[in-house]
Amino acid sequence: MSKPNMLSLLRKGRAAQNQPAMRIFVRGLLVQASIGVHPHEHESTQPILIDIELDMGDMPAPTEDRLHETLDYSLVADKAEQIALEAHVQLVETLADRIAEWALSADKRVQACAVRIAKPQALLKADAAGVEIVRRR
Repeated sequence: MSKPNMLSLLRKGRAAQNQPAMRIFVRGLLVQASIGVHPHEHESTQPILIDIELDMGDMPAPTEDRLHETLDYSLVADKAEQIALEAHVQLVETLADRIAEWALSADKRVQACAVRIAKPQALLKADAAGVEIVRRR
């Protein structure tokens, strides 16, 4: 079964407008998080994989080749990890929403944000289970 990728989810919002877009992404961010509703998930951390894609709209390409002209993806990764490690979270949906809300509030140039969180150890017969959300301004 084919799954839509995050890029296609963000494109849907801009396709009709036919506007140029810049996207910043972090893929496969591995975090040992305290997450889950089951009793054993409260006892120890487990690996989660976080993917984040930020639609920067028509943000111009840097002209000075300097970091201040863009959104630093290391900041995005660091903040996502910080949010994941703040406290135990019951649902991956909650964590994904917190990361998306931060991204939209942290930089006014972010027009939309897609966050995917996968729990590789959630199901015995699957590679991973999780959620993908898209939030727009």
